[in-house]
Amino acid sequence: MAIFPRTRTAEPRFPRDAWTGTRPVVRRLPSLRHIGPNWYASVMGTAIVASAGVALPVDVPGLRGACTVVWALSAVLLAVVLAARAGHWLHHRDQARAHLLDPAVAPFYGCLAMALLAVGGATLTVGADVIGVRAALAADVALFAVGTAVGLVAAVAVPYLMVVRHRPAPGTASPVWLLPLVAPMVSASQGALLVPNLAAGQGREALLLACYAMFGLSLLATLVVLPLVFARLVHHGPLPLALTPTLFLVLGPLGQSTTAVNQLADAAPGAVAGPYASAFGAFAVLYGVPVMGFALLWLALAGAMVLRATRDGMGFAMTWWAFTFPVGTCVTGAAGLARHTGLDALTWLAVALYVFLVAAWVVAGARTVRGLVSGALTAAPVPPGAATARTR
Repeated sequence: MAIFPRTRTAEPRFPRDAWTGTRPVVRRLPSLRHIGPNWYASVMGTAIVASAGVALPVDVPGLRGACTVVWALSAVLLAVVLAARAGHWLHHRDQARAHLLDPAVAPFYGCLAMALLAVGGATLTVGADVIGVRAALAADVALFAVGTAVGLVAAVAVPYLMVVRHRPAPGTASPVWLLPLVAPMVSASQGALLVPNLAAGQGREALLLACYAMFGLSLLATLVVLPLVFARLVHHGPLPLALTPTLFLVLGPLGQSTTAVNQLADAAPGAVAGPYASAFGAFAVLYGVPVMGFALLWLALAGAMVLRATRDGMGFAMTWWAFTFPVGTCVTGAAGLARHTGLDALTWLAVALYVFLVAAWVVAGARTVRGLVSGALTAAPVPPGAATARTR
C-alpha cells in the first residue's frame, strides 16, 4: 500500500497523437501567418504619394492638404503593418524562418527599411504642418537611423543568404532581388533632408558624404543585378503573370538615384567646400538626365509587359504595389531635375508621372482593402505558374 496516494493529473486539452506521440500545433492569430514582409510595400507606396505631391514644381490648390491626409494614412499603415509583422514573428516563427530561406520572399525584407525611411521623409516634408517642425524632425531622425541600419543589414544579409542558402536556379533572376539593394539609396535621398539640420562642420560633411557612399553602394550593386534580370527575360521569356508588375521595381533604383543626387546637390552648399558643392550640382544633372531617359525606356517596356499580362488574365496580387513607390521615385527625380534645369518639359513629366502614381495607388489600395475583407490576401499564397510562353 502506497504511503502517498496517487494523484490523478488532468488530461491535456490537446491529447498526444497516437502515432507520433506529439501534440498538434495550435496556430494563434492564423490571419497573420501569411503576412510577409512584402506588406511594407503598401506603406512605401502610400508615403511616396505624399512626398512626391509636395515635391512637384507646380502649385496645385488643395494638393498639400491632400498630401497631409495621405501622410497620416501612411503613418497609421506603418504602425499597423509593424504590429502585424511582430505578431507574425511571435506566433508563426516557422513561417517567418521559411520566408528568410525563400529566395522569392527574403528580398522583401528591404521593404521594411524603405517603409521606415519613406514615412520618416514624408513626416519631415509634409507632417511638419501638423505636428510641428521639431517633432517632425525628431521622428524623421529616429526613422532614418533605424531604417538605414535595417537597410544596410538587409543589403548584406539577403545576398549572403542567396549565396550560401538559397542557391536560386539559373534563369530565375527577379526584379525583387533589387529590393534590399535599393534601401541604401533611399537612405541617401532621405539623409539629404537632414544635412541642413546639422551644425556646420564635420558632422554635416560626414553625413553628406555618407549619403554619397550609400548612393554608390546601391548604384553599383544595382548594376550587378540588373543585367541578370534582363538576361532572364531575354533567355526565358516573360515573368509569370502574378509577378509581371515587379518589372516596375527596376524603376526604383533609377528614380531614387536621380532623386538622391538632386537632393544631395541641394544640401552640398554649406556642407563641403565651394568647388565640390558646384561639382555635385553639375553631377546631379549630368547623371540624372541620362538615367531618367533609361527609366522612361524601362517604363515603356514594363508597361507593355503588363498590358500583355493583363490580356492573358493577370489578376490582382500584392505585387501591384510595385506600380506605386518606384514610379513615385521617378516623380521626385524628374521634379529635382526640373528644379535644377528650369525645363518645363521635366516639370510636365513629373506631373504626368504623378497622375499615374495616384491612379495606381487608388487602384492598388482599393483592391487590397477588398482582398483583406474577403480574406483572399491573408490566405495561403498560390505558387505562381510557369512563365508565359513567347509563342502560342
